[in-house]
Amino acid sequence: MESRFLVLLLAATLSLSLSGCGRRSIVQAENDQPVPVIEPEVERRVIDPAEIDTEDFEVGLFAGQMSVEDFGVNTVSGLRFAYHITEGFFVELAGGQTTTELTSFERLSGAAQLLTDPQRDYSYYNLSMGYNLFPGESFIGRNRALNTAFYIIAGVGKTTFAGDDRFTVNFGAGMRFLPLDWLAVHVDVRDHILDVDLLGQEKTVNNLEAHVGLTFFF
Repeated sequence: MESRFLVLLLAATLSLSLSGCGRRSIVQAENDQPVPVIEPEVERRVIDPAEIDTEDFEVGLFAGQMSVEDFGVNTVSGLRFAYHITEGFFVELAGGQTTTELTSFERLSGAAQLLTDPQRDYSYYNLSMGYNLFPGESFIGRNRALNTAFYIIAGVGKTTFAGDDRFTVNFGAGMRFLPLDWLAVHVDVRDHILDVDLLGQEKTVNNLEAHVGLTFFF
């Protein structure tokens, strides 16, 4: 009889122990839930979208330097007009003018001049097609960004020099900056390729031009 009572007592004790362990395991599991150490608070920024004029026409002027083969480096100035067909392609009509120097042969030989003063005036106009390769932004400091575009351009036209008109091919590249939504700053490099025969022998020359310009959208 005593042995049966002891067995029942041990069974009851074991049952209470197991239930207590189970409750402690549940409580411990609940207490072991990971608590975030850092609660991120993302500050929302107010972003002003770029206000670029939707007009497709661009007109302006430029000035720079032009190296006319055999006639030195001279100051060039001109006008440009562009129509933006799409965000990538645009058509440009440009014209420039410069006055060339004496050739090194004329300076050193002391002989008669090869050209008269009016014939030293060099002028050109070109109709070209351009493409914006890398439109993007350039940052000035932390709070100022300018819309930019790197573009390539090529076309054909006419050059008047030494009393003659010459068919001309031009190609080059440039960078456009927009400090205002209606104003653009251009930095361009162009090569003008044409045939000349000043000394009785025709040859192909490359007249390099580098200029800075301002244009206005309308």
